[in-house]
Amino acid sequence: MKYELNQNVNLHVIPTNKYKTVRILVRFSAPLSTETNSKRALLASLMETNTLNYPDQTSLSKKLSDLYGASFGIGVSRNGNEHYFTLGMNIINDQLVPNGISVLDEAVSFLKDVIFEPHIIDGVFEKETFEREKENLIEYIHSIFDDKQTHASLSLQNLFFSRSNSQKTPSFGTVEAIERETALSIANYYGQMIAQDKIDIMVIGDVAEGYVARCFNDFGFKNRSYQQESLFYTQSLQNVIQQKTEQLPVVQSKLNLAYHCDIYYYDELYFALMIFNGLFGGFPHSKLFLNVREKHSLAYYASSSIEPFRGLLTVQTGIDGKNREKVLRLVNEQLKELATGKVAEEDLEQTKIMLINQFLLSLDNQRSVLEQTFLKIKAPQADISQEEWINRIHAVTIDDIKSVAKRVKLQAVYFMEGEKEQ
Repeated sequence: MKYELNQNVNLHVIPTNKYKTVRILVRFSAPLSTETNSKRALLASLMETNTLNYPDQTSLSKKLSDLYGASFGIGVSRNGNEHYFTLGMNIINDQLVPNGISVLDEAVSFLKDVIFEPHIIDGVFEKETFEREKENLIEYIHSIFDDKQTHASLSLQNLFFSRSNSQKTPSFGTVEAIERETALSIANYYGQMIAQDKIDIMVIGDVAEGYVARCFNDFGFKNRSYQQESLFYTQSLQNVIQQKTEQLPVVQSKLNLAYHCDIYYYDELYFALMIFNGLFGGFPHSKLFLNVREKHSLAYYASSSIEPFRGLLTVQTGIDGKNREKVLRLVNEQLKELATGKVAEEDLEQTKIMLINQFLLSLDNQRSVLEQTFLKIKAPQADISQEEWINRIHAVTIDDIKSVAKRVKLQAVYFMEGEKEQ
């Protein structure tokens, strides 16, 4: 059930006795922006570390221990044209606690403290914490780029989204932008985020809806205006394929491909897109896995994935550098086979079964159900029953797969070549 606490501040309660814990999510939504990604990532680190009333990690950890071992974390992410700053907390069900103590009520008070009482003194974040968390975040970003698979993925993203700075900037920002931030600039941005972001609070577990609503009734968020733009990022097809080659000290070369695919979350062909991806490179029986990796032994790994909020399909491969052109040609052949309907009925049915099993398993995962609920808020067309979801998967035909494949167009090629022998 949805409760409107204030303008653009909503509480969503999902009562279920399926889980022994209660999960609470407080999500701040803002338009995706190159200027603010880094601020939000740094702010997440600061607010997760301590607060004004819990000024160090020890006192904050003790409070969580007092809440019967509650877990708590803050992170940033994005979907399409939106950036999310999310506080998550897991607590024990009140019914399992002796003496009638309400852990839920205490947890809500704790979250309120974290959100509205950060470690800001005289208008700036406490200096020692700020400098430490700033340095930690910079080291973390450097470590991400040290992982060559992630480096290849982000490099491909830069090529594909060459016309959009906000889309090619990672959700955690950049080292250059973080280095420019100060304890004052982040404190100022904190005030802006608290006052302007759209707020969705979600609670799932064995809870009474009315009681949850009372716990959050005077939580503290004020009315705010929020201009909802399209969640989906779209870009036009380019005639020129963007390409980049880097030579780095790796044993295994990496060839990553990005395709324009103008099929979005719960579009008419969305279910066909999921099955297409499973057949192309998403599962162990896919064409990329069986033909590029197994049959021709041209790749250490070969897979595909979709981003249905950005119209993007990617292929990731690990190869010997000398096989670059062979792999490119073979990947293209697998796509052509799907475009001409060269799909075995048993492979189509196996893909459907695997997708349905994944979906049913996700319904048993507390975090996954919360994320699905949030996406239904953002994309109402996704609000369908379990039965309808399964029926739509079963309804996909080989002709639908052909339609999807014909709309997949190569736009970017990133090649990380291992250092050549001297």
